[in-house]
Amino acid sequence: MTRRVYQAVFLISIVAFTFLFAKEIKGGVANLFPHVDKVAHFGIFFVLAIIMDKAFKLPLYTQILLLAGYGAAIEIMQDALPYRQASLGDFLADFAGAATYFLLRTIFTPRKKTPYG
Repeated sequence: MTRRVYQAVFLISIVAFTFLFAKEIKGGVANLFPHVDKVAHFGIFFVLAIIMDKAFKLPLYTQILLLAGYGAAIEIMQDALPYRQASLGDFLADFAGAATYFLLRTIFTPRKKTPYG
């Protein structure tokens, strides 16, 4: 896929995930297992980190800061909604999801060899 396609996917993902984070959660899914919301936050931010990395040529620290800012904004939004609540644990799960992707990318991306060995 081209960078433009990844940018479109990133924009659509941000809109969709923001909607899901703002939605009222009733019964069923929330009770699958303890801390299912933390797993969801981790997974969503892992996926956002992948898409963002492919969509934009930004330094690693910038991508992490932008995703952390989005995570903080989500928690502020949830705190303002009467049927949701903000959670430091959710923010930490957001950050951990993005950071895990970038850590794995760093570990598994082959380094360019220098001409001197």
